[in-house]
Amino acid sequence: MTQTIAPRAAATTTGGVAFRVRVLLLLLLAVIGAVLAGAAPASAHAALTGSDPQQGAVVSQAPTQVSLTFSEKVAMSDGSVRVLDPKGKRVDTGKATDLGGTTYGVKLHSGLPDGTFTVTYQVVSADSHPVSGAFTFSVGAPSQTSVALSDPAVGGGVVGALYGVGRYVSYAGFILLVGGAAFVLACWQRGAGVRPVQRLVVSGWLALTGATLALLLLRGSYVGSGKVGDIFDLTLLGQVLQTKSGAALVSRLLLLAAGALFIAVLFGAYARRDEADVTDASGKDDGSDKGGVDVDAEKRDLTFGLAIGGAVVAAGLAASWAMAEHASTGIQAGLAMPVDVLHLLAVAVWLGGLSTLLVALFRAPAETQIDAVAVRRFSRLAFGSVTVLAATGIYQSWRQVGSWSALTGTWYGQLLLIKIGLVAVLVGIAWISRRWTAQLSEAPQTKAMATAGATARATAGAKDLAELRTKQPTKVPAKSRASSSEGSDSTDSDSRDANSGGSNSGNSRRAAQLARQQAAVATARQKRLRDADPARAGLRRSVLAEAGVAVVLLAVTTVLTSTEPGRTEEAAQQATSSSSQRSGPLSLKLPFDTGGQDGKGTAEVTLDPARVGGNEMHVFVERPNGKAFDVPEVKVAFTLAAKKIGPLPVTPDRIATGHWSAIGVQIPMAGDWEIAVTVRTSDIDQTTVTKNAKIG
Repeated sequence: MTQTIAPRAAATTTGGVAFRVRVLLLLLLAVIGAVLAGAAPASAHAALTGSDPQQGAVVSQAPTQVSLTFSEKVAMSDGSVRVLDPKGKRVDTGKATDLGGTTYGVKLHSGLPDGTFTVTYQVVSADSHPVSGAFTFSVGAPSQTSVALSDPAVGGGVVGALYGVGRYVSYAGFILLVGGAAFVLACWQRGAGVRPVQRLVVSGWLALTGATLALLLLRGSYVGSGKVGDIFDLTLLGQVLQTKSGAALVSRLLLLAAGALFIAVLFGAYARRDEADVTDASGKDDGSDKGGVDVDAEKRDLTFGLAIGGAVVAAGLAASWAMAEHASTGIQAGLAMPVDVLHLLAVAVWLGGLSTLLVALFRAPAETQIDAVAVRRFSRLAFGSVTVLAATGIYQSWRQVGSWSALTGTWYGQLLLIKIGLVAVLVGIAWISRRWTAQLSEAPQTKAMATAGATARATAGAKDLAELRTKQPTKVPAKSRASSSEGSDSTDSDSRDANSGGSNSGNSRRAAQLARQQAAVATARQKRLRDADPARAGLRRSVLAEAGVAVVLLAVTTVLTSTEPGRTEEAAQQATSSSSQRSGPLSLKLPFDTGGQDGKGTAEVTLDPARVGGNEMHVFVERPNGKAFDVPEVKVAFTLAAKKIGPLPVTPDRIATGHWSAIGVQIPMAGDWEIAVTVRTSDIDQTTVTKNAKIG
């Protein structure tokens, strides 16, 4: 009865672990789907903050060039900026030039017709993310245009989704690789010989390497056409290799080659030395001290070398992100890049070590079960990592957000708040894990290891017995041979041989089945003894919960790194609002008093549409009783002190009593303009009154 029930117990144990793994995978897929569905297709980190001519402007003469100003440096190539006439024909020379700072321009052909022109741009921001957009301006007067922008959104579509998945996998691989190796070296050196731990770290290396190669192939199409067919275009790949992002990806691949050597030593020579230490501790001499070699000193030297080499490789891998993305641009880039490296390493040590601890608690064999000392070491290491993570995260948040309004009013700031909440939940669960760690007892583990060793020996003996039975021929009893000799023929002889062979085969199958049942009994017994310690069982549950939250946190972080920073988004919103806040005519009333007899009144100035370019201005002069005031002269001047423009004088024409007008009043730039109105009521009595207003 026991042998029949034991396999079910083992299956239940394996099924429980598999169920938890499936839950984590489903959670991972759900989070990825949610964040990818909610993210914008084009994750622009540079924003267009100005242009000349400005969006929607009407200019009297065709410009010789169009300039665009961004919030940060961008990379441009021939064809990055296109200017199309009302019929959709290109009128630019195709070669973009750097005009200084963050302003870029493209020359236009001469003899342009009147009408509405469309400007499209597709560039790459300094933090490696694609930026695209379009705006219009008019020459003479607005007109109908046949331009239809049907190109796929840069950074979107199937290629954009694949690129986003590649970024997530690369972050996950980095965390498993760096965090798993750090956990083994700093906390649980015996884990170097545990197969599940080895598979975890190697899987991280494979994931990071595969994702980096995929990103390198996808990069050209991702920042360009967005077409799936361009993924394997070698011309685009050559262009990518000449960019900062391409250089970062190639550097990452070279560092991963060094990482492969590190893994080979860690799970090869280092693991063998650890096994030699375990053998010595058990009282058996394996010859590891032959020739007077100090094995402990040799292992310490190897540990030190692996720690230094691994730290260099890990820092280099983290720098491949820091030098090509957010930290490499914006304010204080020289400080932000090393801070970003520390931030990434802290995340990897914490979450990667957590993943390794989860594997050790659920998948490690009983004879190599992780001990309380290793768990406490990781608890201290995780606390230090969280401290570094908090300090660097506060600086990065200030740098990328910059204000409370950007923290609450932008998508980047809202994602950052979600990330902070998830980190707080993780820290809370980690505090529960520390309580279980403090209560962790090694006595049940020691008992489980001893019983597991006895069970393993019994299982090995059963297997040896099965092998012996398989090798020994089955002897037919003499009585059976005598009774079957009378009346026998060749057919009966063949039948006996077949039966003898079948009996031998059946015995072998029964012996193998017995060995499997005994192994299942041993597995069930190991699990019962391992679960006998409630602290260890509680620790496994809390670590599993931490891993689930960490999966969500990693997904949110990946989307955060591909989202426009709050500081940049807010600056772009302010620039857009300042250029479009006037949707109707501007109207100002300016009371005046020339000082002479009958010299008081009010001058009302209207400007339509009150935007950059040509405007229609009217001035209405009234007496204090509201009736039209027939004055001999009215003049108007516009001054933009912030840009040292003006005064720009305008002399309107008299239309009727108290009504003056001017057509085509040119406002060259948006800003806070000072409008000065000069009113003359007699040959010697006049005055100038001023008022500020936003135009543009």
